[in-house]
Amino acid sequence: MPAGLAVFTAGLLLLHRAIPDSVGRVGSLLETFLPWLGAVAALLFCLALLRRSVPALVASLLPVAAWTYLFGGLLLPGAETGGRGLLVVQHNVGDDNPDPAGTARALARARPDLMALEELVPPALGVYERTLAAEYPFHAVRGTVGLWSRYPLRDVRAVDIRPRTITEPWSRGLRAVVRAPRGELAAYVAHLPSVRVRASGLASAARDESARLLGDAVAAEELRTVIVLGDLNGTVDDRGLAPLTARLAVPRRGFAFSYPAAFPLARIDHVMARAATVGRIRALPGTGSDHVPVAARVKPLGA
Repeated sequence: MPAGLAVFTAGLLLLHRAIPDSVGRVGSLLETFLPWLGAVAALLFCLALLRRSVPALVASLLPVAAWTYLFGGLLLPGAETGGRGLLVVQHNVGDDNPDPAGTARALARARPDLMALEELVPPALGVYERTLAAEYPFHAVRGTVGLWSRYPLRDVRAVDIRPRTITEPWSRGLRAVVRAPRGELAAYVAHLPSVRVRASGLASAARDESARLLGDAVAAEELRTVIVLGDLNGTVDDRGLAPLTARLAVPRRGFAFSYPAAFPLARIDHVMARAATVGRIRALPGTGSDHVPVAARVKPLGA
């Protein structure tokens, strides 16, 4: 039994893309929590050791090897971009955050060059603007998403990522050109629709449509270097985000699980880039939000 479960777990890890998404989006649901199959692999290995069964031990190595192949690189040291490039922070600050001023100060302590925030609602928006004004003289807000920068911004506009099923006023995307020291780049901030796990499976159709719209916007971007920051309500392994993630470089070091803050299970807050490398992504100390902020350094190619 443990040997069969080990082979099955290895199959889920290596062949997760083959699991159909047509019913309940089971494939996407599995991919959301795919790294946690490592815990199953470790348990099966320990059970095999306790049983002192050579066949079970050999079988238990299969999911361990599969997990290491997929995620082992995230644990390796290095892969930082050093002090060059832009340090960026991404955080869904939470629309019911009881301490927006404290959250703003905590984020500023990381001394990022760019800071993307989501769920900016009045009157908290004014608190963020006032608290961050001294260190971040340039900022832009569209709807409930915003970008704070140490460098000038131009050509700020909203990005329409609203799914067709949402008919009420809804603005969760912006694009701005950042006049960074080593050249201009386009920065996108987005907050994709939430997903829900129901008895029928994963309800992610609106999120998936929004990801396609954002991917199309990035594909049409004329500037070479692009940074995408946001709460995408999905992980980089989730095929629902593939229309976006397939166009961008994602961090290859660090797990930085960001949600829920009480016990982070998945990184749904992201730093991605085009024509740039993304260094190790790390989680910052928690704030008053139900998300944990994440930070990474982005270095444009050739910089």
